[in-house]
Formats: sequence, C-alpha cells, structure tokens
Amino acid sequence: CPEHGVKQMQVPWAAPGSRFTAMFEILVIDWLKAAKGNVTAVASQLGMTWDQVDGVMSRAVERGLQRRTVESPRRLGVDETSFKRRHQYVTVVADLESHRVLHVAEGRGKAALSSYFEALTDEQRGELEAIALDMHGPFISAIRQYVPDAEAKMCFDKFHVAALLSHAVDLVRRAESRELHECGDDRLKRTRYLWLSNPTTMSDERWAGFEHLRESTLKTARAWAIKEAAMEVWTLDASAPVLLDAWRAVIAWGRRSRLAPIKRAMATLRDHLTGVIRAQQLRLTNARLEGINSIIQGLKRTARGFRNRDRFRNAIYFHLGGLDLYPKPA
Repeated sequence: CPEHGVKQMQVPWAAPGSRFTAMFEILVIDWLKAAKGNVTAVASQLGMTWDQVDGVMSRAVERGLQRRTVESPRRLGVDETSFKRRHQYVTVVADLESHRVLHVAEGRGKAALSSYFEALTDEQRGELEAIALDMHGPFISAIRQYVPDAEAKMCFDKFHVAALLSHAVDLVRRAESRELHECGDDRLKRTRYLWLSNPTTMSDERWAGFEHLRESTLKTARAWAIKEAAMEVWTLDASAPVLLDAWRAVIAWGRRSRLAPIKRAMATLRDHLTGVIRAQQLRLTNARLEGINSIIQGLKRTARGFRNRDRFRNAIYFHLGGLDLYPKPA
C-alpha cells in the first residue's frame, strides 16, 4: 500500500512467521520423527535448506512448550548428558513414570536444576515422592533447597553406585598396570573390560579365561572383589537395618583395602548411604533416564553435532518431551 506500506495478516493455514503452510509443516514434523532427527536427510528429501527444517522444528517445540501445563510428577530422574567435548553438558529432568523429558537446562550446576524446581508451585514440590540422581553435589544442593523433606526423597541408584565403584577399580588397574609394565609384566594390558564387565553377562569361556586374574593377588583383583561384594548387596531383599549392616560391612572392607581409589569411593558411598538404601527399597532406578540419554546421544550423532545448545535442547524436547507439536488452524 503506498500509504501504509507492507502489512501482514494471519491466515488460518499457516503459522505466524512461517513461509510454509500448516499442512506442509505437519509433513516436515512427521519426516523429522521418522528420520530420528536427521535434519540434513529431511531437508534433502523435501527440497529445503537445513535452516528451514530447523525452523519448523523450533516452531513445533515452541508450540508444544506453550501448550504444556506444568505437571506434578511423583518420581523424577535427574542426570546430565554431554553436549560437546570439553565437558560441555546439559541437565535433563524426566518423569520416570511417563518417561517424558520435562526440563532441559544448560550446564550441570545448581542453577540448571534449580530452574526446574522454581517453575513448580510449593504444592507440586511437596508432591514429589522420590528423585533418582547421581551423587553430583550441585544437584543435591538444589534438591535440598527446593524440595520439602529432601533427604527422605533423594535416591542414588544401582547404576550410579556401579559406575562409582567401576571407576575406582579402573583407577587401581591403571596404576598397577604401569607398575607391572616397568617390571616387564603385562598381565593387565588390554584387560580393562574384563574388570568392568558384569559377571552375569559374561560367557562361560570368557569367565574361565578371567579366572587366573580375578583369583590372583593383584591389587586390581582385590578392588574388583570389593566392587562385586557391593553389587551383591543389591540382590538383598531385606529391611533397612539389614541392608545398612550389609553396606557398612562392604564399606569397612573397602576402607581397609589400602587402595586409595577404593577408599575414596567407599567414603562417597558412606556419605550417601541413606539414599542408596532408599533406592534399593523403592527399586527406583535411573535406567530409563539413562535410556533417554542414549537416545539423546543418538540424536547428536545423527545430526553430527549441533551448532548451539538451543538446537540441541529443541531436538531433545521434540523427540522426548511428549509435546503437542502440530500446528492447528487459527
């Protein structure tokens, strides 16, 4: 218009700011779901640019988040997942019952988790029954600040206890392997995965071949035996006092081991023992969240990395947030 210039009007068949019809955006969303987040493949198939496909995904996530009501989950899982190398992370919060991602935040500090709890009402925080997490200090601090009766709700599950102890065993193995190598003994060379494998999943042949190492007088064999004793405690179906005694016995053994990594791991376990026993009694596990993290890493590989955290966050919400993504007529 010569007098008023260019004016835009909203039409019922397209979202504001989009250069595509709503029906076409629905097609792109369906392709993105089928392609497991491979933006490049979808762009090639539909004759679009990478940025155009990414724009459709971003608008879909924005719609979904605007439509979503703040939920009141009973059981949460909290974990971090890597965004890029050099220790760049995002924090992911998921509902362990609906298996949906509720929150994605930059970093793995206290603020990343606090931002989720700040969006809840006091009543919703009080309705939380259990929170599965690792023993990361900033996460624990945020939960203590925002969740009523936090100490009775934090659970440190088997996956993270196993990871803690396996890391300690590997540190012992590495140090001992260096010592033995200097003496011309390479028994521990290329044995890392033997010590870290779950014995229940090892083949009979592999278990038999492992016998001469695990029954030796090596420091690594001693560290491994302590780790396996701790894992055996998880098989107990007993009262809290019985579990407490069993854990204390293993921790005492570890602290007498004269193996510095094992002693440090046992000190950490002792400090978080209440949450460990609670996870055991509730049979609460972060395994589903670890599964979500595996999907997230798959999305990252498919995309061959993300240019920034916002796009990474959008991809997580798009595929794992359980959001209503589709445009609707105005």
